[in-house]
Amino acid sequence: MAQSMTGFAASEIPVGACKLIWEIRSVNHRYLDLGFRLPDDFRSLEPRLRKLTADVIKRGKVDCTLKVAAIGADQRNPEIDFGQLAALRRLEAGLVDEWPEVRRFSAAEILRWPGVLKDDARDEEALIEPALAGFGEALDSLWSAREREGGRLNAMLSQRLAAADVLMTTIDGQLEKVAPLYRDKLLERLTRLDVEANPERLEQELAFIAQRTDVSEEADRLNAHLSEIRDVLELAEPIGRRLDFLIQELNREANTLASKVQDDELARRAVDLKVLIEQMREQVQNIE
Repeated sequence: MAQSMTGFAASEIPVGACKLIWEIRSVNHRYLDLGFRLPDDFRSLEPRLRKLTADVIKRGKVDCTLKVAAIGADQRNPEIDFGQLAALRRLEAGLVDEWPEVRRFSAAEILRWPGVLKDDARDEEALIEPALAGFGEALDSLWSAREREGGRLNAMLSQRLAAADVLMTTIDGQLEKVAPLYRDKLLERLTRLDVEANPERLEQELAFIAQRTDVSEEADRLNAHLSEIRDVLELAEPIGRRLDFLIQELNREANTLASKVQDDELARRAVDLKVLIEQMREQVQNIE
């Protein structure tokens, strides 16, 4: 079953005086590209989060964001971490020793420095497991969203495949009439020119035209690729790359068919087929 690479999910876990808010966005990408925006106190979780994500999602650009928000403005009581402040002061002193002209840090810059402000209402260690649980919840929601969108893509691809099958049935039926049609057109042209054709030369010319315009192999390969796509859509694994390859092969065979046919009706059918293949290609780009 196809799964889309596009999706969004969020989760919100209240923990004491704060809440952990996860947002995960996923868009198309050739490979798996993971990005995490985490508060400094949660940076150590990133390797575990990456593994959790890679176990579930195989393709797509996935951006994961964690926010820690207070529950009620009066429940947060930020304080200065004097240990961090002392370390920052030593850093500033070293800079001033080397470059006396360097401007000293302002109070606002000091307060924005990572770790200088701490929140005595927040036990960071106690937030680790809830953060992982919230991420798992959001990841499950993302999977479900991608699966639902994949179901819609599967249905649209199945519709296009059915339409392509109808076209190929028409094309296969017309191929049997092509050779006699070419013979009749050639004889009609000779009659208009009042030219008596050498029977042996006429048969050679007809054989040459038949060989040059024969698209039976292309039609067979097109039918085989359409059948293969239908089978691939039933696989319970990432199928986007395989589908992308099959669509390329479909397009190549359809282009060859369109360039070789001389019959106007066949040419129109070939163009219709190429339109369907392009529509399928656009949908396949969204599949994991």
